Amino acid sequence: MSVVCPVATLQNLRGLTNGGPMRDMMLLVEPMIPGLRRYARALMRDTSDADDLVQDCLERAVSRWHQRREDGSLRGWMYAILHNLAMNRLNQRSRRGEHVPVDSVPERTLVQEATQESAVHGRDIVQAVGRLPENQKAVLLLISVEDLSYAEAADVLDIPIGTVMSRLSRARARLRDDMDGTGQAAASHLRRVK
Repeated sequence: MSVVCPVATLQNLRGLTNGGPMRDMMLLVEPMIPGLRRYARALMRDTSDADDLVQDCLERAVSRWHQRREDGSLRGWMYAILHNLAMNRLNQRSRRGEHVPVDSVPERTLVQEATQESAVHGRDIVQAVGRLPENQKAVLLLISVEDLSYAEAADVLDIPIGTVMSRLSRARARLRDDMDGTGQAAASHLRRVK
């Protein structure tokens, strides 16, 4: 799949219109692209896959613009499209196995150890977030990183607000335990002796 910058898609659309509804749509959607890209990168853990995901999200939004509820949150609708596309891809990837190009080099041979403590701590946080269950990770990213309200996150994920709050609470507790070294990941190497 070729990588196309999501902003380029909107710029191509801009060339096709001289105003009207398409221009209005571009003005509403374009400011959301950086947030969509951040969320996509966090979900997909790959810049290229994330850009493809945002591209597909924008294409779907353009093609289904007429289906959008006028009284609903445009931001929530866009994040819901992105989230659903991401979950479909992640499910498909888990069924098929991950695609690895033949000429790829293992990342560990290219990565240089961080020397600053803050870089190591940041990496630990990203890894801890990566170990969260998908449902908890999605809620945590939407609320903490993308600054959606509980109600908007509930709309994006199509779950009740109470479920959002409980998943967020569990995700934060799990991250806290993981970062303190008391979590399941820290204790996974221990075995029980009777």
